[in-house]
Amino acid sequence: MLSFDITIPVLNEEETLVQQVSTLHGFIKTHFPDHRNWRIVIADNGSTDRTPTLARELTETMPEVQLVRVPEKGVGLALKTSWVQSDADIVGYMDLDLATDLRHFIQAYHALASEGYDLVYGTRLHKRSRVIGRTLKRELTSRVFNLILKLYLRTRFSDGMCGFKWLKREHVQALMNGGAVSNGWFFSTELLAVAEWQKLRICELPVIWTDDTSGSKVNIPRLARQYLHAMVALNKRKPKAVFR
Repeated sequence: MLSFDITIPVLNEEETLVQQVSTLHGFIKTHFPDHRNWRIVIADNGSTDRTPTLARELTETMPEVQLVRVPEKGVGLALKTSWVQSDADIVGYMDLDLATDLRHFIQAYHALASEGYDLVYGTRLHKRSRVIGRTLKRELTSRVFNLILKLYLRTRFSDGMCGFKWLKREHVQALMNGGAVSNGWFFSTELLAVAEWQKLRICELPVIWTDDTSGSKVNIPRLARQYLHAMVALNKRKPKAVFR
């Protein structure tokens, strides 16, 4: 059995942290009873509320839970910090809201452990995907963003923004060296683009996704500007041999 780390990036999540991590822990423990082979890593990136305190309490009651503290904000920075410190065979992340049906993790694990894939990403835009509770604004934003990605970077993946990605840890450093460097949300998209450039074997996984916008902190116009700037920067790092 391959070992794995599930990283959960968090920022000021005191209201839902304990409940969501407990739910995830229970699911993983049921399906992967050998606790020596997996960890849930809470990657705190600059929380100023009780999130770090609650995370430490979780590590005391659940030996499989680990806390990694990153004093600066940034999902990408939190993921890179967690993955570089890991010694697991497989690393990856999901959002704390557990929007992606947890059963898909079992599919992702087997794709990496026994089906020969290097990276697995969840997609909400596949015809076999099912998205529940998503606003029209978010749906249009996601589709437009991914269309721009395909046209500008000439990528083939369908959903660069889905917070459900897994890869063999042996590829992490090469992906970072190849251009997956953002400290923010765009790091998730960079992983897929660079993986394509490096010709890794990528598995697209249609998912059941339940959108939770009740406590959303996402400023879509600001995020769109950040993504467009990051997209231009990533294009400059694209290997010349990849251009067609």
